[in-house]
Amino acid sequence: MSSERSGLFARIKPDWYIILIVSMVVLASILPAHGAATPVFGLATKIAIGLVFFLHGAKLSREAVIRGITHWRLHLLVLAATFVLFPMLTLLMAALPAWITPVALAPGIVFLGCLPSTIQSSIGFTAIARGNVAATVASATASNLLGIAITPLLGALLMHAQGNGLSFHSVQSIVVQLLVPFVAGQLLRPVIGPWIAARAKLLSYVDRGSILLVVYSAFSEAVTGGIWRQVSALDLVRLAFICLVLLGLVLLATLMAARAFGFPTEDEITILFCGSKKSLASGVPMAGVLFPGAGLGLMLLPIMIFHQLQLMACAVIAQRYARRADTTPETV
Repeated sequence: MSSERSGLFARIKPDWYIILIVSMVVLASILPAHGAATPVFGLATKIAIGLVFFLHGAKLSREAVIRGITHWRLHLLVLAATFVLFPMLTLLMAALPAWITPVALAPGIVFLGCLPSTIQSSIGFTAIARGNVAATVASATASNLLGIAITPLLGALLMHAQGNGLSFHSVQSIVVQLLVPFVAGQLLRPVIGPWIAARAKLLSYVDRGSILLVVYSAFSEAVTGGIWRQVSALDLVRLAFICLVLLGLVLLATLMAARAFGFPTEDEITILFCGSKKSLASGVPMAGVLFPGAGLGLMLLPIMIFHQLQLMACAVIAQRYARRADTTPETV
């Protein structure tokens, strides 16, 4: 019993990368970049965002997109959860009274709902739970690929509904800072693909380091713009509760939909994990392009909190599926 309990705690312990991201927020709160350093960090942030999407394009295997593509019912259900259910729920939550949803954080909650699913953690949890890994790779990859176009457009539509429309400059920035580097990475994949595959771990540090830089730069501007005068500790508690409710609703909806449509357990696991997640890796750089300036920090808070909650919840769920798999005979 004690070993089982320790295994559970090992799976739900905080992600060290999240701790580093929170550390960037703390550092920016204590020592924000300001004055002459601001334009330097601004330029470095733009380069970092472009680098992140270039690496995403170079790493994204076309075979992964093609693999399992015939499983269209599963993929449509995942995409519907990611780009239809999530945005609807976050729009409703953002419209709740101010004593439930802090006004300053409402746009960030809506933006959270527009983001694509994760790739690495979805695949990892599916493997632990003994689900359909090939379908997870295909679904998560398609979500991120489509998200480059859908997330900004969906965000613009929903933000406009809230009176926070995106400008033409933001759309132009998406093309220059996100789409162009991504396409360049895809085009160069036949040339640099083997080199990148051989240095996957090193380049993952570059990828994650770029996101840390974006977070530090964003919160530096946010701190100098007075973010902690707009958001209180109580607001953060309310935001965590909203994210927890959102995650619970989507997990329940995807599970019920998978069973209602008669998917086998392996596919149910894929739908549950791919359909309930939101990508921090894509969300941070996208927000950096769409919402430059002091308001960026506010946009990032919901995805940072939701990301950690989804990891802890899915770790517990994956372990439960794995235990159930251990009690049933294997079939070929």
